[in-house]
Amino acid sequence: MLAMPVAAQDHGPGDGTQWKLDPFARVELGIVSAESSDREEELIVNGDGGFLRAQAGVEFGNHDTQIRFEADRIFVERFGSATGRDSFDRDRLTVSLDQKLGEDFEVQLRARAYDDLVTIESADTDERQAALRLEYEPVLDHRARVQVTWRDREYDDGQGPDGSSSQGDGWRVDGEYRHRIGRYHYVNFDLRAEEINSDNPLRSYTRESASVSYTRPITRDLRVRPALEVRHTRFEGRITPSGDPREDTQIVPEVELLYWPGDWRIEAEAKYIFSASNDPVRDRQGYRLSLTVGYVF
Repeated sequence: MLAMPVAAQDHGPGDGTQWKLDPFARVELGIVSAESSDREEELIVNGDGGFLRAQAGVEFGNHDTQIRFEADRIFVERFGSATGRDSFDRDRLTVSLDQKLGEDFEVQLRARAYDDLVTIESADTDERQAALRLEYEPVLDHRARVQVTWRDREYDDGQGPDGSSSQGDGWRVDGEYRHRIGRYHYVNFDLRAEEINSDNPLRSYTRESASVSYTRPITRDLRVRPALEVRHTRFEGRITPSGDPREDTQIVPEVELLYWPGDWRIEAEAKYIFSASNDPVRDRQGYRLSLTVGYVF
């Protein structure tokens, strides 16, 4: 990363008020193997594939204020008999402002746009979002965050008025607490509630989720992170054979290894997804394995 200082009037170097321009970039190559099946193993879903991700941006700021512009693109390729959406590209643009409020508080404002995003309710979604995040960190060992996000979505489904794209929007609220035990040694607790409302009943849903993770260093560059997530999703407009709205509950244990020597980012993840649903087709379980190799500039 290259840092270029910008002069700040009436302030000397090293006092935290000097503004700096920091360009950054990252590339990643990853492979995923995933498979799930119903309880009788009559319906098997294959999710094998690979991806290439490129990210570039710039940060401009000082000790108290950070402005960030970022562009991100992912190229996804499905392998062999993979089911679901074919190969696709996903684009993301982000601009954010982080501002310290005294010693303990920090606020972030963020705007973000996605093109061709895969979401819970659709395999081809364009999204625009605005978010406000408040952070409280009285000491290094304790950090709490609350974030509120408004999302506006457009679906490439031709199911809107006169064959146009249908629309959806709604809030997402996140709460996070992190306890720092030591260097790269954390316990995280996360809660989330979200909803999307749409005139197209197939796109509306509500979801609540909770997760806990534990990050522990093994060596200076190697860390392990076991985690557990529980989430419940209700699709009010998707009716099951019994005549009730579809409801899914998922329990997802996982473990992740992170090896970060220098500017390299090598990450391996294994998770198992237990899904219970009142829709027999969605009452299933399966695994997901991934390996990512990245480099930061």
